[in-house]
Amino acid sequence: MPEKKYSAEDIPLLEFDPDKTALIEPHHMYRRNNDLPEACVMIFYASVIKKLQDEGLLKKVCTLAGYGVTILPVDIFVANTPSGNVSVVFPGIGAPIASAIFEELIALGCRKFVACGSGGVLKSDLKRGMVVIPGSAVRDEGTSYHYLPPSRTVEMDPAVVAKLAAVLQKHHVSYEIGKTWTTDAFYRETKKRIAKRKAENCLIVEMECSALLAVAKFRNIPFGQYLGTCDDVSGDEWDPRIVNDAMPFSEKLFWLSVEACLSL
Repeated sequence: MPEKKYSAEDIPLLEFDPDKTALIEPHHMYRRNNDLPEACVMIFYASVIKKLQDEGLLKKVCTLAGYGVTILPVDIFVANTPSGNVSVVFPGIGAPIASAIFEELIALGCRKFVACGSGGVLKSDLKRGMVVIPGSAVRDEGTSYHYLPPSRTVEMDPAVVAKLAAVLQKHHVSYEIGKTWTTDAFYRETKKRIAKRKAENCLIVEMECSALLAVAKFRNIPFGQYLGTCDDVSGDEWDPRIVNDAMPFSEKLFWLSVEACLSL
């Protein structure tokens, strides 16, 4: 039997509504905060924020108090650098919460963003400590379908990709530009699904990028992302590839993200 073609009547995620106004908007709960720089780095490494705060390199400015879906308070910091000041936040893990915090940061006045985190590689020759710039992302999560019409992928602005690449080139950091697989289900990365994503040339898998790209396009906000290469999910067995760096690569990636964000 031929495979059934599903429609919006069958799958709610296909019911895209282009109406720009929702019943609850982020600006209903948050107003512009003039103490926050417009450049913002969303970092998925909470330990890096804690380390930099302990070293006096981050100053807490305000808190997302959980009026929306953030539930727990989320602190927002500012990093002062010779090139400019940057807002810094840990946006939680997973597409729904990260996208909600992204929305709230826009309401607070942030206007250009770079996210940095890690992903599992789908190509074993992507050694740990490299960077993937996701030129596009497979939308295997639910959040993005509330921001953009249904499609298999969502693309990053090529101008943003070029600026992110220029920063890595300047610092001689190995990188590739390619496709990421964004999934909601960390524990459902089966061999069959991994093989399918490899066949469509995905380099890496993570949990937020396609949703953040969708929010950025919906709000017309510049957004880029660096994905550090972490564990290897490309083989018959999972390889966590754990290493102990003198300076964690996650911290290096944060400072690269700061520089890239200021260049947007």
